[in-house]
Order: sequence, then C-alpha cells, then structure tokens
Amino acid sequence: MKLLDMTDRARFGMTTAIGLVLSAGAAQADVTAADVWADWKGYLSSSGYEVAGDESQSGDTLTVSDVTMTMAIPEEDTTVSVNLGEMTFTENGDGTVSVGMPAEMPMQVQVESPDAEEVSVGLQYNTSDFEMTASGEPNDLLYNYSASEIAVIVDDVTVEGKSVDLGTVEFRIADVTGTTTMQVGELRKSDQKMSTGPVNYTIDVADPEGGTGQFMMKGQFAGMTVAAEGAMPLEMDPADFAASINDGFSADLTMTYSEGSSEFKVVDPPQTTEGTTKSDGGEFTVAMGAEGLTYDVSSKNMQLNMAGGDIPLPIEVAFGTAAFNLTTPIAKSEEAQDFAMGVTLGDFTMSDIIWGIFDPAGELPHDPATIDVDLTGTAKLFFDLFDPEQMEAAETGELGVPGELNTLDINTLTVSAAGAELTGDGAFTFDNTDLETFNGMPAPDGSVDLKLTGANGLLDALIAMGLVPEEQAMGVRMMMGMFAVPGEGEDALTSKIEVKSDGQVLANGQRLR
Repeated sequence: MKLLDMTDRARFGMTTAIGLVLSAGAAQADVTAADVWADWKGYLSSSGYEVAGDESQSGDTLTVSDVTMTMAIPEEDTTVSVNLGEMTFTENGDGTVSVGMPAEMPMQVQVESPDAEEVSVGLQYNTSDFEMTASGEPNDLLYNYSASEIAVIVDDVTVEGKSVDLGTVEFRIADVTGTTTMQVGELRKSDQKMSTGPVNYTIDVADPEGGTGQFMMKGQFAGMTVAAEGAMPLEMDPADFAASINDGFSADLTMTYSEGSSEFKVVDPPQTTEGTTKSDGGEFTVAMGAEGLTYDVSSKNMQLNMAGGDIPLPIEVAFGTAAFNLTTPIAKSEEAQDFAMGVTLGDFTMSDIIWGIFDPAGELPHDPATIDVDLTGTAKLFFDLFDPEQMEAAETGELGVPGELNTLDINTLTVSAAGAELTGDGAFTFDNTDLETFNGMPAPDGSVDLKLTGANGLLDALIAMGLVPEEQAMGVRMMMGMFAVPGEGEDALTSKIEVKSDGQVLANGQRLR
C-alpha cells in the first residue's frame, strides 16, 4: 500500500518545515518577535506553502497558535497540509528573540486526491531541552539552537477514514547543536550547520492489509554532521519547479555519519530473512540548481550478514569502500553540459563458506575484488527535467530524441578479481549529425587503452576446477591474441582500441572493421 503519493516538491516543502524546527552572518542588532515570525512565514511561503496562524501579543511574547501550512499540487490534484501546533517568540531585552514550541508537538500530514486514496499521517515531533535564539536584523537573521534529543515518531495512519496499524516508526537524534543564517534580498539564502550525538531509528511495521508479514529494521550510528546551503526565489510556484530553478533556486546538502550498525528482518510467510549491517561511516551529498543535479554517496568498511528466506546458506560479505556518484543536467540547453557517473566497490570480500561453493579446492586467489569506474563527459538535454509537460512529452516520444551525447571520458576503469586485473582509460567524441556510419548511433571518434594482467593464470585455474573446458579456454586465448599484445611483466597484455569517425575500428593499429 502506498501511503503517500506526492511529488518531490511536496517532500521538499515537508523537509523545509522540519528543517525550520531544527534551525530556521548577522551583525548584532535589535530584532523583534514579529520580525522572526515574519521570517518563518517568508521561508515557508517561499517554499510554496500557504501559512496561517492565530497571532496574539502579550508583553514581550508573540504567540502563534494553530500554525498550518498548505500546498496545492494542481497537476496531481493533490493537497498537502501540515499542522505545526503552537509557537512562541519572546523578546529577551537584548535584541534577541527566543523561539519556543511545545515539547510534544503533533503534526498532521493530509494528502487528498480524487484519483487516489485519502491519506492522513499523524507525526509526533518531540524535543527535550530545546532552545533556539534568533539575532541580527530582519532580513539577515542568525539562529542558534540546541536540544538534548529530537524525535520524530509516526503516531497514526488513516486511509479513507480507516485507521491503519503499521507498528513502530521512529527516528531519534541526541545532543543536537546548530546554526542557521537567513538572508533575504533578491533571493532568500540560507546557510545551515548542525552536529549531533548518537542517532537511533526503528522501523517495525506489519502488513497494512492485515496479513502476517513484517518488516523490521533497527539501527544506530554514533553521530552525524549536516552542512547545507540554499537559495530560493521569494515566491515559488510548486506547479512549476523548472521556473523556480531558472529564477535562482539552488540547494547543496552534505551529511556525514559516523560508525554504525543495524539489524533487519523480513517476514513473508512461510519464510523469514534476517541480517545485520555494520560500517565505519560515510557521506551523502545532493546538490541541485541550474548547473544540474548531483548525488554522491559513499560508505567505508561496510559489512553485511544475511540468512534465511530463499538464501540457501549464510551470506557474509564486506566492502572496504562502496560509493556511487551521478551528475546530470536538468535544463534544456543549446550548449553542451557536463555529466559524470562513478561506481566503486572496493576491496570486496566474502566468507570461505561462499568461496567453497565454487572453489572447494582453493584453486583461485581469494584476494579482495574491486570494481572502479569513473566516467565524465558532455551532453545536451532537449527538455527540462522538472517540467511535467515536457517530461511527459519526452517519455511518450513527442519530443523526438530527448538529448544527445557529445563527449565521453573514461577516466578510470578497474576490474580486479581472483588474481586478474583489467585497467583502462580513454576518450571519445560523438558526431550526432552522422547516424549512418554506425547504424543509428552517433559516430564516435576516439580510443581506449587497456591493460590485462593475470588472465592466463585465471584461465588455468578455471580449467583445473572444471569450470571452463580446455577448448573454450583456447578460444578465449585466441581472442586475446587478436585484440591484445604482450605487455611488461609476466602474464600481462595491453591493447589500444581506436574508433574512427569514418567507421574504422582498430586494435593495436590493425583494422578490425
């Protein structure tokens, strides 16, 4: 069952609200309670929300009760609303303002759509020893905040008016400290820094359809740091996110986390799958703006143990490094734009039990394996990735070719396993006006240099194990002889593969096509 069906813009707005609760370079100056509340309203409004609340002033304290924020997403006939409860803004007499909120703050998220089930999710936002102070000037505010614990708990879920008992979903962060600056000019700019102590999460949910299935995951890591910068137009239209990007929207978030572990269980009667994970920490980065969209995820010394279900024996694997990065353009342009993609699975190892399945005699070296690929290049995009109408036209083929590849650089290519290693690098350009020479593919022009070591030793071991017949190994050796020449050192081969724009393909200077 899909409990929430909302676009990335709605999820961004939700994160904005929670981010303000967590946070919200300014020179010391007088700032009033009304100034700070106006800044909150301005931030939420800039994110595309309509904000309302009942304001009352008593002495130096401005109280805003029944704070609600609502966003309509016309193209999906969906409305998202959140109730933040009551907030107070108290002038301290020294030019600063303290921001207060209840220790237990219920939040209600409602999704209404004529084409989908109406869903209401109740969240409990709890804080312990929460303090926040705003200082600076009305359009240049500095927020300092801290809490001994912040917790977000899913309290209840209602679908079409019927309560759904999911189980336990909670996220707890200890020892939170941070700062946020808000500067308002032609754009609203923010700069946030946060650090925490231990982070714990629990997801223990049952089958919402009433079956006996279950999904459980519990985990923790020692702490995390968050650094985020952003800019947004003073008015954002949630129905036209592409226009917001053109008007200056940008966001850059980096989160690092320390060592941690988790345990999980999946019950799908009659089978049960269980496992654990452990890592020394990692980093997650996401950035978006007119220059494109970037994801970068990495983890260090990751271990996975799993058993049960359809798995015939316990699985124990580990990575020294696991990483993925992607950069892609998001806006149409007549000029070529940069892109990048990389995957690293470094120092992969597995238990002797798994090795024993296909190498019981220990013929193969059990050295750690690595896959490392780093690609960059340039391309043109012929539609705006965040424009719903253009995206639909691209998916249905109305736009024709959605884009074109202009250049491709192979910066790193490494594949090593069982005593053999393949490395390489190269570069290509593509002629998109020539779709005939290579049968519909833009004509490439460039080369790649490859080096292969340990291949013959690997083939000998596979023959001894009975996994590769002698005649097949002979065919493989003949193919390597056609495409490669002896390199430096024992059992080493090199190859230079060239592709010409006129259709020629050469290996070490000899024409293959």
